Parts: sequence; C-alpha cells; structure tokens
Amino acid sequence: MEESFEKLDVWKRAHALSIEPYRLLAECRDWGFKDQLTRSGYSIADNIAEGAEPVSKAELKQFLGYAKGSAGETRSQVLRAILSITSFPKPARTLSKSSARSHV
Repeated sequence: MEESFEKLDVWKRAHALSIEPYRLLAECRDWGFKDQLTRSGYSIADNIAEGAEPVSKAELKQFLGYAKGSAGETRSQVLRAILSITSFPKPARTLSKSSARSHV
C-alpha cells in the first residue's frame, strides 16, 4: 500500500476505540477484564497498521482478518460487561413496606 496507516480512516476509528476503555474503566477493579479488553481493543488498530505496511495484498488481507477477529473479541467483552452490570440484583431494602408505615 502506498498510503501510511495513519491516514486510513479505519485505523483512526480503531485507534480512537482502543483509547475508550481507559476512560470508561477508570474505576474498574477487575484488572484481568480491564487488561483483556484494552489488549483486544489495541489489537484492532495494531493489526490494521501491521497489515497496511507489508508488500503484498495477501498480507493485508490476513491482518485485516486478525483485526476483525479482535473486533469480535472486544465486542463480546463489552457485551459481557453490559450484561454483568445490568444483571446484578438490586440491593435488598432494610425495611419492608409494612414496617416502614408503622414507623411513620
């Protein structure tokens, strides 16, 4: 390819995506999850960059395939995070409705 990867819109978008987990997960204490999500996000942009640098179109296709796989991995992890956040049970109330009324 004649154009450097930094000029590719797809790389710019992937690069921006790879930075988001740091902002969104700043308070996350699940270091393993945080690390895996950031690594898979990085892999998208990195594989696009690596694929844009080689001599052959076959190598470009191979690395774009890797980037697509990393995008799927990242999407899966984000969906898992969303599900885990929305699936937590609500905290139990300390007073039932009937006992709350008796204290009013």
